[in-house]
Amino acid sequence: MIYRGDNMGREKLIVIGNGMAGVRFVEEVLTTDANAFDITIFGSEPHVNYNRILLSTVLQGNTKVEDIILNSVEWYQKNSITLYSSETVIHIDTVKKQIKTDKKRSLPYDKLVIATGSTPFMLPIPGSNKEGVIAFRTIEDCQKMIDTSKSYKKAVVIGGGLLGLEAARGLLNLKMEVDVVHIESYLMDRQLDQTASKMLQAELEKQGMNFLLQKMTAEIVGDGRVEGLRFKDGTETSADLVVMAVGVRPNVQLAKESGIETNRAIVVNDFLETSIEDVYAVGECVEHRETVYGLVKPLYEQGKVLASHICKKKTEGYQGSVLSTQLKISGVNVFSAGQIVEDETTKSVKVFDEIEQVYKKVVCRNDVIVGSVMFGDTSDGPRMLDMIIKQKDISDLENVQLLQTASLTEAPVQTMASTDIICQCNGVSKRRIIDAVQNEGCSSVDEIKKCTRASGSCGSCKPLVANLLDYIQSDTFDEVVEEIPLCSCVNVTEETLIEEILTKNVTSRQEVMRALGREHEQGCPICIPAIDYYLAKIHPTPEKVNERIHAKKNHDGTFSIEPQMYAGQSSAQQLRVISEVVEKYSIPQVMITSSQRISLSGIKAEQLEEVYQDLNMALYRLDDHFVYSIQTCAGQRCTCDKSESILLAMKLEQSVEQLKTPQEVKIGVSACLHNGAHSTTKDIGLIRMDRGWEIYAGGSSRREPRAGELLCIAETVTEAIEITRALFQYYRETAKYLEYISEWLDRVGVIHVREVLFDFDLREQLVQQMEEDQANTKSVFTL
Repeated sequence: MIYRGDNMGREKLIVIGNGMAGVRFVEEVLTTDANAFDITIFGSEPHVNYNRILLSTVLQGNTKVEDIILNSVEWYQKNSITLYSSETVIHIDTVKKQIKTDKKRSLPYDKLVIATGSTPFMLPIPGSNKEGVIAFRTIEDCQKMIDTSKSYKKAVVIGGGLLGLEAARGLLNLKMEVDVVHIESYLMDRQLDQTASKMLQAELEKQGMNFLLQKMTAEIVGDGRVEGLRFKDGTETSADLVVMAVGVRPNVQLAKESGIETNRAIVVNDFLETSIEDVYAVGECVEHRETVYGLVKPLYEQGKVLASHICKKKTEGYQGSVLSTQLKISGVNVFSAGQIVEDETTKSVKVFDEIEQVYKKVVCRNDVIVGSVMFGDTSDGPRMLDMIIKQKDISDLENVQLLQTASLTEAPVQTMASTDIICQCNGVSKRRIIDAVQNEGCSSVDEIKKCTRASGSCGSCKPLVANLLDYIQSDTFDEVVEEIPLCSCVNVTEETLIEEILTKNVTSRQEVMRALGREHEQGCPICIPAIDYYLAKIHPTPEKVNERIHAKKNHDGTFSIEPQMYAGQSSAQQLRVISEVVEKYSIPQVMITSSQRISLSGIKAEQLEEVYQDLNMALYRLDDHFVYSIQTCAGQRCTCDKSESILLAMKLEQSVEQLKTPQEVKIGVSACLHNGAHSTTKDIGLIRMDRGWEIYAGGSSRREPRAGELLCIAETVTEAIEITRALFQYYRETAKYLEYISEWLDRVGVIHVREVLFDFDLREQLVQQMEEDQANTKSVFTL
């Protein structure tokens, strides 16, 4: 798959690796400076970016593959990112600054980021190449295990670490008999001490796992397909499937062959720079200060630092990370962080409740916590990790306070400070989640995840997020949380920004910065478009529309344009003119778009002026945020009369065109219940029923589909258009910048919006204001 961007003229940034580290870095770049680079990503797997950590939940049957997708096809397209999936970079020419792939593609770069991750380590033993011997690293590996379970019954997992145990749990769920082979005397020996490990083993044995400890595999036996394992002590076990989960190795072969310095992994400095200029590395393939990280939190931290550095923003560099592990398998909770085994320089505090099967240990050095292990009750885990990271002095605490919350009746989240981190992977604080619930309308864990990313990576903090949500929604919640600023440049909330523009009557970006006492700030990709948007909304002036914005620049330097076709309607004359222009200028691509228009693509820059003149027709505006499309049910196979719905759509589109919106808006108009325009999943949808026109709002056909809510029913076409226009204008006037209609509706409330729309005077004022806004634009709009 290839999704081509249109960022000609920018520096070319190539990212080798479409995994969690590489794409998270790209996300940080887009946040830091969305206009800095023309971004290309290469991925060896035939997928978009997905959460590899959650593969175990797919195997265990708790999650579907589509649920672990992190960035959809639309995300790459929306951000003009070129993705080459199923394609591997095989050479980097660091002198000519270009890469070559296994598909004989050669591309130049200005900046190159290597994010090749790691590869599963396969034990080099006889029989390891037999059918039925696999690793557990990709979606394909996961599917192979699921398919195998349908025909075979006995599985052996080699490796008693975190990944091996999660794989074993998944295989049990697939009704397979499972042996776990581990070379050490206790499980998860790198993350747990012996006490916690033995408790974990006992619990997993109750669930059906069989453990073969202190076993070293000598050979995988079988005729063609695996039939069993033989160990070096002479014992054997049968197997229809062998899953190797004995660790991973940094994938550094490409870097090494390209002359980039490597040790255990690709050697980088604090700014993630390699030994070659303009070549960087991030993720599991990186060695920083002689340490290689394999958990998601350090990889995300590296990506944030690298994004700041590569976008020329001030950063102190990457300082390393404190590692933590949290495992949850069928109700078994295990947590560990930092140094878990005592030595001559440390002391520890332990709590062991054999009846309740709860074990907690805190390791301290010089009155500072350096490590912790917990089994059974891991609710204090985030608090402990926060204390380890911040190196808090605990000399004034009683030992028992370290492992107990302030009150036996309080949940751990109640005693956490608002600045404490709930989601370590994504750095989401308690305060941020409270803000999402109180000010952004989040009412479920999934909504919090979409809004803040909390629990969206390894998922181990999901129970704590749920506990915090319950606490916020309870009668005992009385915490006051400071409002979050729009960005560090302006250092005020979005609401304060609007208030300053209104009360001080400022009319330019420079005046806004001066009014906020930030005159020395130039602004950033977050605040600049927001300031410009609110200035235009508060101080509207006739807009001088540049016809160039009607042409979209393609990756190869050519342009695309779309003649305006209201509600997908055209005429013989318009089609004839388009056909003549296509033929005259040899335009190579003519396509019907999802917005029911004709796209002419591949127009050369020097042809644009003449193409505009020969077409002599309105073109659809492709820049900024507008009504993206009003889709109708034209072409639907049902026999319902569609003329009224098409007429409504045409009038509606003519009334809203050229009006800027906080975020792009999609509208659907359907002639009947057959819903050919998928109106219920549009931002605004209208459906013709016997009783009139049902008007829906807040739907979404983006990554997480959502049905809109029924706002009201209009008896006539005229009333339907009037209500829709009032709804559209009220959204424009009260939504935050980049806030989708669904998010706006969640925030202000459906009942409130209904009250506004049902007030005839307010509705009339909104429609009148919209007409004035459109007149300000149309009066100067010329082709």
